[in-house]
Parts: sequence; structure tokens; C-alpha cells
Amino acid sequence: MAKTNVGKPKKRNLNRMAYLFVLPFVIVFLTFSVYPVFRTLYLSFTSYKGFGDAKWAGLANYIRVFKDKFFWKALGNTVKIWGVNIILQLGLAFLLTVIFSDIKYKIRGLSVFRAVYYLPNLIAATSVAFLFKTLLDWKYGSFNQLLLTLGVAKEQINWLGSTSTAPYVISVIGAWMWFGNSFIMLMAGVQGIPTDYFEAAAIDGAGRWKVFAQITIPLLRPIMLYVFVTSLIGGLQLFDLPFLMNGVAPNTAGEPSGCLQTAVMYLYKFGFETHQVGYASAIAYTLFFIILIVSIIQFKTLGREED
Repeated sequence: MAKTNVGKPKKRNLNRMAYLFVLPFVIVFLTFSVYPVFRTLYLSFTSYKGFGDAKWAGLANYIRVFKDKFFWKALGNTVKIWGVNIILQLGLAFLLTVIFSDIKYKIRGLSVFRAVYYLPNLIAATSVAFLFKTLLDWKYGSFNQLLLTLGVAKEQINWLGSTSTAPYVISVIGAWMWFGNSFIMLMAGVQGIPTDYFEAAAIDGAGRWKVFAQITIPLLRPIMLYVFVTSLIGGLQLFDLPFLMNGVAPNTAGEPSGCLQTAVMYLYKFGFETHQVGYASAIAYTLFFIILIVSIIQFKTLGREED
């Protein structure tokens, strides 16, 4: 008996309809994600100024980046802010993970604590910057007034205008905003670990720190890798908090606000203020390759231990 192909045309029509529904996403993705990436790569090899023709410049922009001491100073500021941030962020997230994962405590209401800790991550950076800029105001800030009232400080502290305090203030605020996200990631990893390990350790009399060091951390290594890499990517692209709280910092290293100039703020200055779009594009790709190399090192380090 001959086979009929009655159902095939209908199936082909359904497949075409499926492609039609996917098409808007593909168009938007190619237009606003893929095209800007390749366009920026092309502009990084030109002397484009945001208008007129893009004249080919070869590797001149990249050579300029490597010789630009102010870019490396801005990158150093970024690493400094991110380094303190990640220590505080992961330290607090690990501490909370130890407390909430301890079967001896059996703390209830984990979902409520998750929501409370994650709440700062939902607040817009503009609102956070305005809030802390008001609280830390040199003359009229509530924080300075509280320290003076309690007798902790003898005079008002210029939190955002001093090179000895400004980077650390940004780091602490960033850690406050993001530790809830790291905590949720780590707790999700802990909940994926079989409870038999923890129960056996409790029966053997192992302390909570020993359990955390020898059971929890080794089994959390994939989650830790994800948190480290995503934190690195976000940290080296830091822009919103320093920019909103102190504006675009000048190049001079001796200026108080110069310690808050990050690599992306430096990029912003050339891309949107001096209109050296080609050079700004080269800075963007230099930063991309730095993040890529450090991420690969992290993958190799943590991945080798996992194997």
C-alpha cells in the first residue's frame, strides 16, 4: 500500500509559522546585540569621531591604549574597588550560607531572609547613589551627624572627596547591593547537596566550620566559579555608582575624585565627551580581552580543582 504525504504540507506550514514567530526576536537580537559588537570592533581600528567618515587607523588606537597611563590608572582604580567589593560581598554571603545551611540551627523562614537580602539588588542604582550621597554628605549628611553625636568622630569626614575613603565607600555600597544575589546562588548550591553528607558529619561530631570547609566548599565549586566570573565581569565594567555619586573624574591622579575614575568612566569620556569614538572602541575591546583572560584563568584554576 502506497504511503500518503497528506500530513507533510500541514507540518511544513506549522514550521514556517514557528519561524515567523521567532523572527522578531532574531531581528532585534541581530540589530541591538550582534551588530553593535562587530561595529565597535570595526570602529576600534578607525579614527572615527562620531560624525563624518571613519578613516582606517590600523592598530594605532590599541597602541595608544597600551601607552595610556591614565587608562591603566583607571583600570587600577576599578580593580581596587572591585577587589574590596568581592571580599566583602562573598565574605558576607559565605557567612550567611554557613548559618543557614547548618542543620543544628534549622533556621526557618529562609524565603523571607532571601527576599530581604535580595531587596537592595532590586533598587535602581540611581536611587542607591542618591540615597548614599545624601547620607554621606560632608556637611549635612546623617552619617556624619550620627558619628559626631556619638563622639566617634571629632570632625566631619569627607567620605566621597578623600582618596583614603572614597573607593572603599563605593566598594561597601556595591557589596551591600550585590551580596544578596551571591547568597541566593550559594544557598541554591547548598540545597542541591544531599543532606546525607551533613547528617553524617554531624553524627561524627564535626564542627560547622569543618563541615563548611571540607564538604560545602568543595561541592559548591561550580557555583563559586559562576559567582566569581559574573562578579568579575560586572566589577570591571563598574560605572553607575562612581559616576552618579561623583561625576566624571578628571585625569589628574592627585585630584580626590581621580581615585573613583573607573575604566568604563574613562571610556565614556572619550566616547561621549571628546568624541573620539575610535579610541573609546579600542578601550572597550581592550577591557573585553582583559576580562576574557582573567575569566579563563579562573576557569582553569577552579576547574582543575574540580576535576
